[in-house]
Amino acid sequence: MSNECSFDVVSKVDLSEVDNAVNQTSREIGQRFDFKGSQVSVTREEHALLLSAEDDFKLKQVLDILETRLVKRQVSLKALSRGQVESAGGGRVRQRIELQQGIPTEKAREIVKLIKATKRKVQVQIQEDQVRVFGRDRDELQAVIQFLREQELGIDMQFVNYRS
Repeated sequence: MSNECSFDVVSKVDLSEVDNAVNQTSREIGQRFDFKGSQVSVTREEHALLLSAEDDFKLKQVLDILETRLVKRQVSLKALSRGQVESAGGGRVRQRIELQQGIPTEKAREIVKLIKATKRKVQVQIQEDQVRVFGRDRDELQAVIQFLREQELGIDMQFVNYRS
């Protein structure tokens, strides 16, 4: 039996927390005086959020409220990929925000390259939408986790399935 230790680097968003944040945002919009009588909505479709409003200003206000609620629910804003604000007809505007589920291949390659550049005694594999790091020494793995936390990769990362 080998003494291999491992962990996975993943990027997943807790969709139930996102749903809670969307519901809180909708409730706040319904109660605020500055949104009285305006057509504003926030909905979630699978792995995306759809925001629509009467103008850019209100859309930005809704986005600000939503981001505040997401942060309070420990959903990282790095997991959001904002689309362009587009016209929705009737003078309305909308914006699509993608929720990041999984590490994109090019980011996974970048993570592998960074880990290998540290010259630590670990092996790294890309497995679909996650990166697995394994080695014999737990301290080496802890050092890799610490190193990755210090890097600014532009994605939300979690370290899961730590096995020793």
